[in-house]
Amino acid sequence: MTKHRIYVSVASVYPHYVAKAEKKGRTKAEVDEIIRWLTGHSQQSLDDQLAEKTNFEDFFAQAPQMNSSRSLITGVICGVRVEEIQEKTMREIRYLDKLIDELAKGKAMEKILRK
Repeated sequence: MTKHRIYVSVASVYPHYVAKAEKKGRTKAEVDEIIRWLTGHSQQSLDDQLAEKTNFEDFFAQAPQMNSSRSLITGVICGVRVEEIQEKTMREIRYLDKLIDELAKGKAMEKILRK
């Protein structure tokens, strides 16, 4: 298995997450809530990571507490089943992508956050 280094910053993708959510009537606050739920970041530490333009690999590696319920995230994103992705960083990115997709599709926050 080849490990791919993820150089793109979370800050460069974040506006696309927000735009996708807002286009479907959801909010930036909901996007932030999802990211905080997944990573354990506070709003301040999330804002700091975005300001520092932290890349995805470091963002997930330095997350305060990755949510143990993220393993409940299943399904297909970009044609690949998220639960079958072997490379750790890519799986975390796809978990986040899947959660944002669920938000944009109108799913309730309680279900998105696996409550």
